[in-house]
Order: sequence, then structure tokens, then C-alpha cells
Amino acid sequence: MYPNDYYYRVNNWEPILYMLHQSLYAEEMVCAMSSELFHIPETKDLKGSREMHNHLIPASYHRVTAVGSAQRLKNGEQQQTIVETMTTCIVNAETQDKKVREGLKIMEENASPNYIAFIKVIIKWQEQAESYLNQAKEALRSMGVSFPVGSEQQNY
Repeated sequence: MYPNDYYYRVNNWEPILYMLHQSLYAEEMVCAMSSELFHIPETKDLKGSREMHNHLIPASYHRVTAVGSAQRLKNGEQQQTIVETMTTCIVNAETQDKKVREGLKIMEENASPNYIAFIKVIIKWQEQAESYLNQAKEALRSMGVSFPVGSEQQNY
């Protein structure tokens, strides 16, 4: 199918899938907690929140797509295009994560003291999401998988 056909076939995709799942789980917590702020009268218009969500939504999409790609590889599919989809989505999620972090910082700086601790927990979850994503990326690199360079590779 592609030059490294044998190599990809004999590699265990389970650790990659696990790390991507962990990243997605942390992202779920970021989404749930930060979205809750829209439903609390004191935080519904918190500065930075809307901007942060403008990047959180595509970051989530890219994580979901990376997880789905890893699942397909674990299930035995071997197309190089699946690997390319996964790596592009990891890079795209990383790009969006930077803006999510910036938005969370603005939210923390503008929140009333009653909500700062809550936002700090969201920030910790975001750090977890990024950490697991990076671990998956490094594990893929150790398998010989290359990553696209630059900013967002594709706008899907």
C-alpha cells in the first residue's frame, strides 16, 4: 500500500490511541467546564470566553478526527492517508490549543475572585489535553511517522 507498509502493520497503535483518547477526555472537560460559564449569570459574558471557544471548537474537531484515525489504524486499516489525516489533525489541534490557552488566560485575568479557581481547573485540564497530544506526537515520531510543518495544514 505504501513504502512503510510492513512497519505500520507490525506497530501497535494501541498506545497512540490511548494517548489521543486521554487528550480528548481532557478536552471534554475543558469544553464542559468552559461552556458552563455561559450559563452562569456572573460569567456569561466573561471576557475571552467567546474568543477561546472560537478555537476550542476546531481543536475538539481535530482531536476527534485524530482519535478516529488512530482507532482505524488499531483496527487494522493501513492506508497512508489515515496516518496523514491523523498527523495533520494533531498539528491543527496544537495550533488551535495556543489560542485556547490565550483565551483562558484572558478569562482568568477578568474573572471575579469567585471563579478564578474554577478557571484554573479548566487551565489544568487544557494542559493535560496538550500534554497527551504531545506524547502521542512524540510516540508517532519514534515510530518514524513524520508531521506536516507550519500552521494549519488544511481547513476542514
